Amino acid sequence: MILFHIHNTYFKISNRRAIKRWIEIVLRDYDRIPGDINIIFCDPEYLLKINKKYLNHDYYTDVITFPYSDPEDEKINADIFIDIDTVKKNAVDYKQSFSDEILRVIIHGVLHLAGEDDITKEQWDNMRKAEDRALQIFSVDPKE
Repeated sequence: MILFHIHNTYFKISNRRAIKRWIEIVLRDYDRIPGDINIIFCDPEYLLKINKKYLNHDYYTDVITFPYSDPEDEKINADIFIDIDTVKKNAVDYKQSFSDEILRVIIHGVLHLAGEDDITKEQWDNMRKAEDRALQIFSVDPKE
């Protein structure tokens, strides 16, 4: 089950059903299915605290993913934390709409769960291509 949560920030996620379907489709391409995936939208200070506490990183970031399943498991359980303010700033910096940038960040976290990484230049390039492919298949059902 994919659930959305808001923590200490004003944000309303629209198109929840479409995003859930999209995540399921992307994971299926990696022979994975969602178990319990929580997507938590939060403020910068909350994510900074998590980044320091669990990753020993003292900087702001847009997304942090915590997988709770073994990498080989078909079913994925995880928490994906997303800092809304940093996503807004990045949208401006990258000349993207906020809605496009939030989708990119969501799928970035999901792709990490599916096995993609972005540490090396080659991995980063592959992650970006995977994000672009995923974004091309996102669609909203007008009946929702």
